[in-house]
Amino acid sequence: MNLTIRKIQPDDNAAMALILRNSLEEFGLAIPGTAYFDESTDHLYESFQQEGSSYFIALDDAEVIGGVGIYPSDGLPTDTVELVKMYLAPHARGKGLGKMLMKQCIALAEELGYKKIYLESMPELKDAVSAYEKLGFKMLGGPVGCTGHFSCTIWMLYDIPA
Repeated sequence: MNLTIRKIQPDDNAAMALILRNSLEEFGLAIPGTAYFDESTDHLYESFQQEGSSYFIALDDAEVIGGVGIYPSDGLPTDTVELVKMYLAPHARGKGLGKMLMKQCIALAEELGYKKIYLESMPELKDAVSAYEKLGFKMLGGPVGCTGHFSCTIWMLYDIPA
């Protein structure tokens, strides 16, 4: 694997939308209230031009194999950013790539002055939830903010070390 991680570019939109939707289909989660139906899924580059946000793409040579971003979602406290749209192609999973991408997001969130990182997930994505826990995300009893992902039933929070 010849791995590169960089910020999203306009030409990455279609490949990342395909990875995201294929991943949700794979786990039976192509349902309303998930990123599958988000309008932004087809326009990730444009969506992540908002101040306080960023999206990272993982490449194997020139092939897009995954990505993750941070976004100041509506309704979150001003010191909190959301970890969003963390998806990897099946052949890229289980190799530590997700952890690398998340650490990139944590470092950027800290650099941007955020104190906490929130995320939403689902029980079907147990490997991802386990990876979040290993990085230090803690379970919450309910959602925070107004993400629109009403099908998510797992909510987690990471406290960025002071």
